[in-house]
Amino acid sequence: MQAVLITGCSSGIGLCLAHGLKQAGYRVFTTARDPKDVEILLNLGFESYQLDLSSSTSIRNAMKVINTQVDGLYGLIHNGAYGQVGALEDISRETLEAQFQANVFGWHELTNLVLPGMRSNNNGRIIYLSSVLGFVAMPFRGPYNASKFAIEGLVDTLRLELANTNIQLSLIQPGPIESKFRINAYKAFKRNVDMNKSNYKSNYKQMIKRLQSDELADYTLPPEAILKCTLHALRSPKAKIHYWVTFPTKLFAVLKRILPSRIMDKILSKAGGGGKR
Repeated sequence: MQAVLITGCSSGIGLCLAHGLKQAGYRVFTTARDPKDVEILLNLGFESYQLDLSSSTSIRNAMKVINTQVDGLYGLIHNGAYGQVGALEDISRETLEAQFQANVFGWHELTNLVLPGMRSNNNGRIIYLSSVLGFVAMPFRGPYNASKFAIEGLVDTLRLELANTNIQLSLIQPGPIESKFRINAYKAFKRNVDMNKSNYKSNYKQMIKRLQSDELADYTLPPEAILKCTLHALRSPKAKIHYWVTFPTKLFAVLKRILPSRIMDKILSKAGGGGKR
């Protein structure tokens, strides 16, 4: 039975992937940052461990235990992340560092801990949950944009470096997906941005309405859309490098290739609402 590790399984995409891959016959190791969520996952019947992507100690402790359970992982699915919203001039260095700790540095460290086992077996799949915001930028998403652009650069480089192995890397690039992404983004905004001192106070009021709204963004898909791509990336003899999920992602991927940057800027400025992953 092939073993797969998934990060960020407390809800949404991660939890959907955990259920789906277990049903598909994989041995699934789930992780969550909050020990309470780990307990819930254990009660659901998953092998689950506490893993905080912002903490090197937490990452290494989790992998130390997992490595006693299996002789190398077949799959690693990077899902755990959050979106820090706010105008870049309102984002402190510390806030930007925190975004990269969770969304980039933790993913990189975990990858490096998993790779020796995959190299030893000369087999493996590493799947990264990126975003439409990993190849186009939108206003008031600067930290998240930057973290996803960084991930895509790391993956493109690592794919070249692993070209002589049987380890395949895939980027899944969603647009709007049903999840707690907007809820968590609003929490991060309240925690790290003082809107009353900002030049963008009026913009923030509109952004907050969208983040707090229960109304789904246009073309939103359920997390099962991610599961379908993930299964293909794990099973296919030749996994795709990029999986575009949702209509907005496919549209922007095409527009970015054919339109001048200034025209794209105008389109993205208008599209920059508040709920895309």
